[in-house]
Parts: sequence; C-alpha cells; structure tokens
Amino acid sequence: MIDIEHRPSPSPHIARVWRAHSRGVETMTSVANSMWELVVWNEGEQLLLSAVRGPETRASIAPVPQDSRSAGILFAHGVHMPHLPVSALVDAQAPPRPVTGGTLELAGQAWPLPGYDTAERFVQQLVEAEILVRDPVVAEALDGGSPDVSARTVQRRVSATTGLSLGLIRQIARAREAALRLSAGAPILQVVHDLGFYDQPHLSRSLMRFIGRTATQLAQGREAQPLSMLYSPPELAERG
Repeated sequence: MIDIEHRPSPSPHIARVWRAHSRGVETMTSVANSMWELVVWNEGEQLLLSAVRGPETRASIAPVPQDSRSAGILFAHGVHMPHLPVSALVDAQAPPRPVTGGTLELAGQAWPLPGYDTAERFVQQLVEAEILVRDPVVAEALDGGSPDVSARTVQRRVSATTGLSLGLIRQIARAREAALRLSAGAPILQVVHDLGFYDQPHLSRSLMRFIGRTATQLAQGREAQPLSMLYSPPELAERG
C-alpha cells in the first residue's frame, strides 16, 4: 500500500506539499499532472536521492521502490527555474542526484534538504536566490482571472512556464476533478453534466487518458494498483 499525506501551502510558489510511505506494492498508476515537482526519496536503507520531475500529460505505470519514503513539492503554475526549462521535462525528469550531508544540489549550489514542514522556507531561499521565478500572468490566467494582456500572450507565457498549453492544463484538471467526484460517489451522468463533458464516452476517454481508470472502476472503487496523489485542482476547465 501507499500512504500519502498532502497539504496546500500559503506560498504563491507552491501548489501542494506531500509525503508518502510505500510498502508491499511494486507499481502504481501515476496520473496526469500539469505541474512540475521536486522529489526526495530513499529506498530502504539506501541513501536519499532527489529529482526534478516534469508535468505528465497522460497516466502511466510507475515502479514503486520497496519500503520507500518520499516527499515532494509541487510548484504552482507560472513558477519555473530559468536554468532548467519545464518544457524540456514534460513526461520526463532530470537525472536523480544523491543527497549527501543533508543537502541537495540545485543550480550548482547545495541547499538544505526540504521537509514536509519546511518546504516554504526552502522555496523562499530559492526565490531569493532567483533560482525560482514566478510569472504572475500565468498564475492569474489559471486562477480564473483575466490578465491585462492578449490571449496570444497568455498562451505563449503559459507554454513557456509550464511546457503545456492552457487547454491541456484544463483538460487534465477536469479529469482529475471527475475522478475525485466519482470516487466520492457522485453519479456518472451528474459528473458528465457538472464538468462539461459532451457525454459519457467523452468522460471515459478523458479518464482513461489522464487517470488510467474507467468511470465505472472509479465509481466502484476497483483499483488494481494504487493511484498517485489526487486533489481538487483550482484551474478547472469550465473557467475557460
């Protein structure tokens, strides 16, 4: 099983902070996610490793290290590292690096290892060092606002900072919200109507692409393997 704990953050640079403990499973379904993240993990008694993972545009099967503890920071839309463009990490990750002496290497510098309760302090240090940069236009656009720039400019800046199109980000968000509602017992046709799917087949195709489950599997709680973290996304598709 995989025990996952996650929380929101008061930082405008962070979407979510999480930690997990896995045991007794070899694989999981990694659901689509439009945000990039920094992950730190260990495998049994092995040394800690760290990696930057990019957005995932479809569900995939991911290996789960045995007796592994991990923690991660999901960065808000519009937050990026100029030295490591997110567009180069879509459906990929930077090579994992070992953690030595309680520090990890990022942008050629050593930083104290972030924890579940210290993520904000860690991120603020990166912001002050100008390793992390936030585009407020992208944040506003995906928060339901109307930035005072052209639609083309919004699309260009969204693509530059997230590696994805605005439309794809909202498709992923809508599928994730649908999965949450179905798992909570909402009727399938109600989810179709509320989230603006054309019909049930449209919902099913979206779920299989982005979540790796059918609507029926989610509604009945039938899971062949655990899912990665799901939470209610703020950038729902019906906003645009």
